[in-house]
Amino acid sequence: MENNQQAAPASPSIPSSQIPRDHRETVGDYTVESPRMSARDVNVHYGDKHAIKGVNLDLGRNEVLAMIGPSGCGKSTFLRCLNRMNDTVKDCKVTGDITLDNKNIYDKKLDVVELRAQVGMVFQKPNPFPKSIYENVAWGARIHGLANTNAELDEIVETSLQKAGLWNEVKDRLDAQGTGLSGGQQQRLCIARTIAINPEVILMDEPCSALDPIATAIVEDLIDELREQFTIAIVTHSMHQAARVSQRTAYFHLGDLIEIGATNDIFTRPRHELTEDYISGRFG
Repeated sequence: MENNQQAAPASPSIPSSQIPRDHRETVGDYTVESPRMSARDVNVHYGDKHAIKGVNLDLGRNEVLAMIGPSGCGKSTFLRCLNRMNDTVKDCKVTGDITLDNKNIYDKKLDVVELRAQVGMVFQKPNPFPKSIYENVAWGARIHGLANTNAELDEIVETSLQKAGLWNEVKDRLDAQGTGLSGGQQQRLCIARTIAINPEVILMDEPCSALDPIATAIVEDLIDELREQFTIAIVTHSMHQAARVSQRTAYFHLGDLIEIGATNDIFTRPRHELTEDYISGRFG
């Protein structure tokens, strides 16, 4: 796997005191050429709480974007905006524009079920269905009408499990319960379930936080392989993980997107004082 951390000379950081306290402008270029998803002036309110403040950010094709920052900074809230998971949260209001392939995902005419097939989600804790391994993967493909025959469904299941790096471990026990797998295997099963419905984007909310180091390494290798076919956004509390798996990194702080840039630059020569403080461990 590519290691994005390299030694580099430090550059002067931008003091946070020079940025207005009510809203901090993002340091770095938040745009990419030909983005798969784009967010512009996105704000999220939970009642009176302003959780996300005017965030602008693009997700590039065939890249892994890591979102980092201290607990409660808004990174998971922003991630859930990208497939409208916040729709299920009471008193949550999302404003601004978010597009997938230039189409507004908050259009009232949009089918949210279809959106979540295009923008899949892998959660912090593995959540396989209480069904067989086979049915865990086949369920979405069957619901969305992606297979016309049992043979086609078999092929989708096998291909998805192969892409998730799980096929060789479970091919002889597809009828076994998915909940009976180890934690790392369950998370890869959930990734296979996501892949099976042919998403364009995969969102991952701390996918390795409940896994041991060996399972984490397997999932990180998998993320690197999946980048060849998918756009991936990952929220992580592990800066080492962000450095290992991502090409771009976004640093969030108190609802603001403080800095965005190439992962190597963010970790070796951050431009904003808040980013430098977090990377160096002075807070967070």
